Amino acid sequence: MTLQQLEYILAVDGFHHFAKAAEHCHVTQPTLSAMIQKLEEELEVKIFDRSQQPVVPTPIGTHIIEQARRVLVESNQVKHIIEEEKHSLSGTFHLGILPSIAPYLLPRFFPQLAKSHPQLDIRVTEMKTADIKQALGRSEIDAGIVANLDDMELFVKTPLLYDQFYGYVSRESPLFKHDRLRTSDLVNQPLWMLDEGHCFRDQLVRFCQLEAARASQQRYRLGSLETFMRMVESGRGITFIPELAVLQLTEPQQALVRPFAIPTPTRQLIVLTNKQFVRRTMLDTLVGEIRQSVPKEMLKLKGTQQLV
Repeated sequence: MTLQQLEYILAVDGFHHFAKAAEHCHVTQPTLSAMIQKLEEELEVKIFDRSQQPVVPTPIGTHIIEQARRVLVESNQVKHIIEEEKHSLSGTFHLGILPSIAPYLLPRFFPQLAKSHPQLDIRVTEMKTADIKQALGRSEIDAGIVANLDDMELFVKTPLLYDQFYGYVSRESPLFKHDRLRTSDLVNQPLWMLDEGHCFRDQLVRFCQLEAARASQQRYRLGSLETFMRMVESGRGITFIPELAVLQLTEPQQALVRPFAIPTPTRQLIVLTNKQFVRRTMLDTLVGEIRQSVPKEMLKLKGTQQLV
């Protein structure tokens, strides 16, 4: 039994397809299949049921895969300990990030990070909060950039910045004439909201007590803030955007932005890691670049802001 064989069975379990798993592992399908078959012969069990499509593990295969995952996590941890002792920035670093953060934060820091540290190999995946927590628990990613929530006590939180919410109001909306938005103003207004499971949406619904958000979700099952912004710009409804997005707007788009009345709803963005995480040099470099890429006033919570 080898670590390579364990990596192969995890890949097949992840893709439910031998050819896709082989491509992911940068080997030919016959090579991957032969290595897995050799492991099955050694263990005298079938790990995968090849008669089904997509491929699924057998009952005993499920247990073997879970144990393989734990073995590979511990094996990688040894490498990470050595790299951290050397204060190394080499090696692959897998980063999860919320879709409501990625388009607005990544362009601010990622190009500069790649330029100043060309040896870094950071792989970024957009994921919802629940998926990031699950991926951290399974050690499929090294860290996640998320909004700070109450149910994260199993992880270590590293503060990044404070991101205020704003309204984005079409010119045809009666709220366009308002200088500031109050939660009471939003009753019975056509709202463009993300699907449930997006913490950006959930935080605003909770803060504003938006019953209309449920009707919005029933009508429009969309998951992109950018899509909603285009709908508002075309003359219909209201959506909500983070301060990071406001920083990127053109002058005509800025005219559609409306702040909330005080206290203004604000989310804290953090980096989430496992309690066993040891790659502090890599994390400190990442956090430093992010904090330098945003306006200084976003690094502290203002007295006029309320965390949601």
